[in-house]
Amino acid sequence: MASTLVYNIAGWSTCNFYRRAESVISTLAILFPTRIRVVQHEFPSRAEYRTWLIDGGFRERMPAVRAHTHASSPFCWISSDVNSTPNPEDILDFIGGHDDTITFARTFCNPVSPGDQSDSVEMVDDGHTLDHGYDYDLVVIGGGSGGLACSKEAAALGAKVAVLDFVKPSPLGTVWGLGGTCVNVGCIPKKLMHYGASLRESIHADAQAFGISGVTDAAGHAKAHQWKEMKDNVQNYIRGLNFKYRVVLREANVTYLNKYGTFLDNHTLEVSDKKGKTSTITSSRFIVAVGGRPTPLDCEGGELAISSDDIFALKDDPGKVLCVGASYISLECAGFLSGLGHDVTVAVRSILLRGFDRECADKIGAYMEDHGVKFRREVVPQKLQKVNGSSRILVTFSDGSSEEFDNVLVAIGRTADTKNLNLGNVGVSTSPRNGKISAIHEQTIQPNIYVIGDCMEGCPELTPVAIEAGLALARRLFGRSKKPMDYKNVCTTVFTPIEYGTVGYSEEDAIDSFGEANIEVYHKSFFPLEWTLSEARQRHQAFTKVIVDTTQNNRVLGIHYLGPNAGEVMQGYGVAMKKFITFKDLEETVGIHPTCSEEIVTLKVTKRSGKDAAAGGC
Repeated sequence: MASTLVYNIAGWSTCNFYRRAESVISTLAILFPTRIRVVQHEFPSRAEYRTWLIDGGFRERMPAVRAHTHASSPFCWISSDVNSTPNPEDILDFIGGHDDTITFARTFCNPVSPGDQSDSVEMVDDGHTLDHGYDYDLVVIGGGSGGLACSKEAAALGAKVAVLDFVKPSPLGTVWGLGGTCVNVGCIPKKLMHYGASLRESIHADAQAFGISGVTDAAGHAKAHQWKEMKDNVQNYIRGLNFKYRVVLREANVTYLNKYGTFLDNHTLEVSDKKGKTSTITSSRFIVAVGGRPTPLDCEGGELAISSDDIFALKDDPGKVLCVGASYISLECAGFLSGLGHDVTVAVRSILLRGFDRECADKIGAYMEDHGVKFRREVVPQKLQKVNGSSRILVTFSDGSSEEFDNVLVAIGRTADTKNLNLGNVGVSTSPRNGKISAIHEQTIQPNIYVIGDCMEGCPELTPVAIEAGLALARRLFGRSKKPMDYKNVCTTVFTPIEYGTVGYSEEDAIDSFGEANIEVYHKSFFPLEWTLSEARQRHQAFTKVIVDTTQNNRVLGIHYLGPNAGEVMQGYGVAMKKFITFKDLEETVGIHPTCSEEIVTLKVTKRSGKDAAAGGC
């Protein structure tokens, strides 16, 4: 999501170069107050400045190697937070000195046009040579989607590659095979179970209206769901994928090691297998692609809760479930569990889907509540305890209330699985908040150690992002490419009972970044054709909106869609967004009729007009 850029400039008070650079960058902050903020670190004298910068070692804490020899004034960098005292832990990027600041200002005021966007990035020399003498050219730590894609691409480019993948059991004891979170305990089982819930809803809501009989009980409800049958079929499919991945790695000449690796130095790993036997391997380069694991519930009895690592392989029917958290993982799980006929409650500390468009998030909440999901708002669990003589769990909430559940599923966030890699041995630090690793173009402060996917700071936690980043990095390391990964305008879909597809800015972020007066929002509510025959479908409508920048020829900043098949609808618009489409481009696109997607290219009503946004007719 969008945020204000924090530009730090340090120097001594009488230095003319510092004064000029500070004046230029401060002017930018006045002209663009929502886009850039300047933090000055001014020293009374040259001696005091150099004591801080050089003798105090501040420049050595920069991720960019070129900063380590910078001795002049000013010294400029980008940080993640505003601090009057320079904090090395907040550093995102090193800018340089006076001339670099002037260049930055010119670029900031004259952004590249679509046709001029750079496709080149220079990496810090990591010391790799063809005759390095190590066991491997590349070792990838982590056999998830990003790690597998990267390793196969590097091998295809001639590198000698090994992949380490070792699944530590969840607190409940759940384990899985090669393929990472997405395949085993994420996207794949989630989408299959979501589809099962959607199918059951269609039987209940649509079957009678379409003249389909024999699929409901006497009361018109879908017949009881068989959890074990669905779970077994999903797990059998996943095991087939696990085996396929091992075969593909072998065919790609990638060595697969079912071992856990920890760093001894920047070219050596100690690896251990499931029996505890240890050995060492060496490599010229390493890529950390370990992903993340669910953040545990921090309260008395929190160990009684399960997570998304467990729910898809749960042996017994989940029964009555409490989902803790308002993240997309929590709402997706709550949605499919409720859709399959379970009694589901969601405990929400603050708001639903933080970071997503608020209007769309609120519509999702209303839809779920109307379809049977109960919400306990502004509460968190304070205590979990087993009910005497039962497997049920009594949950006491922060408002003093309590309720019994068969299962408590915690989905309050994820923490990068980096804790036991011994990254401190190679000078790579992780965030104390989420365990993630900072990097520039996937390269850490240790030049021969790289990071991709969910364990990289600032990277969207999405499987396709990890895959594309891994492919791009492999091509830069072992091919002739200089093309960086583009993390902008990435599509995503939240598979809640009413699906939500989005790309680009939310309305709130667009207002913060461009100013409310400079954006326009086109919106529409409508009934998908497949919903129109069923009375049960008439309480809610699908919804779409497009956010544009009126100061840039109505360039599209964000597209949002709530309705059936949101992922299929949004994917093509993601391509268009990367090509910097305008609203006129959408208007001039001939829609496919009758589809939900055509509603996006036929938008006419703006929020500012105050007119009714409900669609009607054909």
